[in-house]
Amino acid sequence: MQELFTTLSHAIEGAPMIALIAAFVWGILSIILSPCHLASIPLIIGFIDTQGRISAKRAFVISMLFATGILITIGLIGILTAAAGRMLGDVGRYGNYFVALIFFGVGLYLLEVISLPFSGPGSVNIKRKGLLAAFLLGLIFGIALGPCTFAYMAPMLALTFKLASTSLLYGILLLLIYGVGHCSVIVLAGTSTEIVQQYLNWNEQSQGSRILKIVCGVLVLLGGLYLLYSAP
Repeated sequence: MQELFTTLSHAIEGAPMIALIAAFVWGILSIILSPCHLASIPLIIGFIDTQGRISAKRAFVISMLFATGILITIGLIGILTAAAGRMLGDVGRYGNYFVALIFFGVGLYLLEVISLPFSGPGSVNIKRKGLLAAFLLGLIFGIALGPCTFAYMAPMLALTFKLASTSLLYGILLLLIYGVGHCSVIVLAGTSTEIVQQYLNWNEQSQGSRILKIVCGVLVLLGGLYLLYSAP
């Protein structure tokens, strides 16, 4: 694993085309190889499933808003923690506790143990507010990803600062491509969920859909437990 990271780090410092590809791959790996980031997959899948039958286009938009919310929060936390002289993204244990609480609420909702205020009767309201709810969920989820995210972003940030005096736009482009790779896994998971639902002709009452929600609910709860375990 260390050899893979070393190879990608060298590739990012190489020729522009190779560096852009390496930045994209690094963004993907920052989701796949990180336990705290992996929790975003069942979270968005479960959220998409609660929307009922929607188009793949709407599932794509919802997933994109969720991922964008994550990136916005990560960026803001990075700026604020750096200005405060703390480790990049370190929001402390209480930040983790807050997001873990949200995870437990969403997980229990997916398991149909509790009902959330925005779900409403028959989940009508959550469908109407799906876009806003997805964005807000991404903003909240991004709080817990601070240290986890910046650990993977370190080579990208180091290169951007190195290029700042000579080619700032190129450095920003590398960070942007990293972000695209990071979001692509989340967006693909969310969009694929709706495509699979349509292919299997699932609706909200289908047994397969209920099993999917239960699995996602359990995984989201485990993600909350991990956040508590990893709190500094």
